[in-house]
Amino acid sequence: MTNAEESRPTPRPESAEDVLSHARACTAQAGHFDELRGAIDSDAGASHLTGVWRQFFSNMEGSNDLALDQHIASLQRQIRDNGVTYNVYADAEGPQRPWSLDLFPLIVDAPDWAHIEAGVQQRMRLLDAVMADVYGPQQLLHRGLLPPALVHGHPGYLRPMAGVQPVGGVHLHVAAFDLARGPDGNWWVVGQRCQAPSGLGYLLENRLAVSRQFPQAFQALKVQRLASTYRALMDSLKNASPAGAQAHIALLTPGPYNETYFEHAYLARYLGLTLVEGSDLIVRDERLFLKTLRGLVPVHGLLKRVDDQYLDPLELRPDSTLGVPGLLQAIRAGNVLVANTPGSAFLESPALLGFLPAIAQALLGESLSLPALPTWWCGERSAMEAALPLLGERTIKPTYPGSSIHTSFDAMLGHTLQQSALDRLAGRIVRQSEEHTVQAYLPLSQMPTWRIPSDPTDAATMEARSVMLRVFAVSDGKDAQGQARWRVLPGGLARVAGTSADIASMQRGGSSADVWALTRGEVDTTTLLPTTLTPAVLAQRKRLVTSRAAENLYWLGRYTERADNTIRLARLALEYLGGEEQSSAPLLQWLTQLAQINTLVLPGVPSAVQARRVFERSIIASLASPEGATGVGYNMRALKMAAATVRERLSQEHWATIVRAEEEIFQRCAQLAAQGDYAPNQALRILKDASDHLAAITGAQTDRMTRDDGWRLLSIGRHVERLNFLATALDQSLDTGAVDTDGGFEALLGLFDSTITFHAQYQQSRDVAALIDLLVLDRDNPRSLAWVAHTLRGRLAKLAQSPAHELSAMSLQVPAPDQWDLATLCESPADGPVMGPLRELLKSLCQAAYTVSEDISITYFTHSGETKQSVGT
Repeated sequence: MTNAEESRPTPRPESAEDVLSHARACTAQAGHFDELRGAIDSDAGASHLTGVWRQFFSNMEGSNDLALDQHIASLQRQIRDNGVTYNVYADAEGPQRPWSLDLFPLIVDAPDWAHIEAGVQQRMRLLDAVMADVYGPQQLLHRGLLPPALVHGHPGYLRPMAGVQPVGGVHLHVAAFDLARGPDGNWWVVGQRCQAPSGLGYLLENRLAVSRQFPQAFQALKVQRLASTYRALMDSLKNASPAGAQAHIALLTPGPYNETYFEHAYLARYLGLTLVEGSDLIVRDERLFLKTLRGLVPVHGLLKRVDDQYLDPLELRPDSTLGVPGLLQAIRAGNVLVANTPGSAFLESPALLGFLPAIAQALLGESLSLPALPTWWCGERSAMEAALPLLGERTIKPTYPGSSIHTSFDAMLGHTLQQSALDRLAGRIVRQSEEHTVQAYLPLSQMPTWRIPSDPTDAATMEARSVMLRVFAVSDGKDAQGQARWRVLPGGLARVAGTSADIASMQRGGSSADVWALTRGEVDTTTLLPTTLTPAVLAQRKRLVTSRAAENLYWLGRYTERADNTIRLARLALEYLGGEEQSSAPLLQWLTQLAQINTLVLPGVPSAVQARRVFERSIIASLASPEGATGVGYNMRALKMAAATVRERLSQEHWATIVRAEEEIFQRCAQLAAQGDYAPNQALRILKDASDHLAAITGAQTDRMTRDDGWRLLSIGRHVERLNFLATALDQSLDTGAVDTDGGFEALLGLFDSTITFHAQYQQSRDVAALIDLLVLDRDNPRSLAWVAHTLRGRLAKLAQSPAHELSAMSLQVPAPDQWDLATLCESPADGPVMGPLRELLKSLCQAAYTVSEDISITYFTHSGETKQSVGT
């Protein structure tokens, strides 16, 4: 039973209530607009629901609270199985946590949506015009319609982009607007995101998850689909880029430690984009290229999720490792389209909202149809003097949020502050007036949510929670007159407040909800796929393997094999330390040396020969120890971290198994340590389950990944690791004499996973020559050294694209199994060590593994090569 199933409330068939009775009892708090009833005064019509909500509940599959419990359990399971996460840096439970999604959608009826859509499109035209003016003639500044402090004084204004005309003539390709419905039922703009707005991936996952729970209601309410808007965005980006419809577009991410990395990978997969980090890209001759295993591939467009200041360390932040040196010059040269054009961050200042109505009249000759909350920038003395007496009724926001050179702070609600705090705040505003913006306070509208209590004996309830709507607009090419167009994504991302009625934030314990935008016309059933898959389209859809992805896949293979090897070795050691052969000194010495080589025990731990029980306890204590030992837990965590960087290449089941395996071994080992119990039997059960997880992981790598160059590097990584581990284990068994003992003989077979095969062929024989034949020479045994060496040579040749039946130079560094001979290997010259030729072969295999690893790094990852010359002085 999973943890989610354990926390699920117990069935209550005798107390099941109708969903509509829950809805009638669910009312918004005083002063908040009630989405269920379409009014602020809930008491006046507590039993009356709006038509769309009544239709939603009437078409719901299952009509009581037990059905809702089942729906939310299914929803949570889907989020968990799909590995949807939202990273919170300050979260004490770790950087990754499951995405929080409410069961019910926020439903916006057709008239409301038409009003929002028209208002957002108008604001997109306005903001793009502001960008064109600020980075062009700057008439807004000359005419006093925009204060210079909000432009030139804003760290988001990029002087290197002054006078630059973006490729395609459009500055803003994607923007988000945070909207709230006030007590009067009208929608108000609270903020806007133009730099790298998040949510386009999460809302897709929300839509898929929630629509599956209520398919009948989704169909009956005529919810507008999303795919055509995403397709419009992709067509617009390609057509506007220098290469036109055949452009190569990539999605630039800060990497797996970014809080919204899941959606970066999800969106790249959905849109068919190459997911890249800054280190994957390089600028040559003012053009942008992607570093792949096969050389440099041109990139014509970037959909960026990296903040502007980190884009180019040559001209912006020199300490940035997220950007691409020379990127701004490539943009200025017109050789790459970047969505959005760098330099839009100043538009996100809340202070700008107060100036947009006048700017709209100046640039568009129109009044804004979708108003923003009244806003006062305290950098204007008159505005500051008007705002100060009313701080207790307003929201106070930083003018330059997130700035490192200006005062930045979390937004504050005046009515939640004590008078003394308000007085101190007023003094700070007077001293640092430009740094503060005051905005009218708006009680957020409230929507129904289904809440399962923490106590499983309590009944789940429907509660009203405050909600804020994020709406997205994307570029949609140009009209017949050559004017830019934008399309509003029909729906959006709703952020639902947690315990507070005033703050709807994912960082502060809130959750999300799907948004159903209804239409009176026909539902658009357009798909994202092009109608005709031409050869050019098919060629573009062929997955590229970046050098960074290749390196991480290589290490994913190595850490997979290391984890498997250390699990196998730890199990073997614990079994024999407590078995019948525990008095065999050669066996114990062999286990000690292997445990030390593979760091299953900390340095300084007595050997198993000296103190068997101490050695045994050290192995158990170090299974998942975060300090010192790099054994099973360390390798499982490293495996997970490598997999996280190439998550877009892994199936959901593959990733979920990796996460579950890593979490389980650390949790169970922590419980073992907390109990102070170092019982080998419990440790062996933990290792057995970890081994089962590894079998599933390796099975997914073998059978569920495309055999491209990335997979070949993963496979090479595994074989390099296996070759070194097995050759070292066999060499140590010969060195310690363990192979000559019954226990050591069987242990070696177990470590090579060849016990069944050996006894099927040789029964109870203990002949060392037979052992060498199976473990070294047998080409049908996937864990024999000959099989590993042969396969590794072939993989290296394939990776180097050598002609058929020819080997690459790197392949030739691995000893050829065709030249190995049993009689020669088993020779023991009188003047040399026992089985000297075999010992030499084993050492050469270990050296080959090291050499190949170094050459792979130089050839495919760093592209440095060996210069063979001194830099001198």
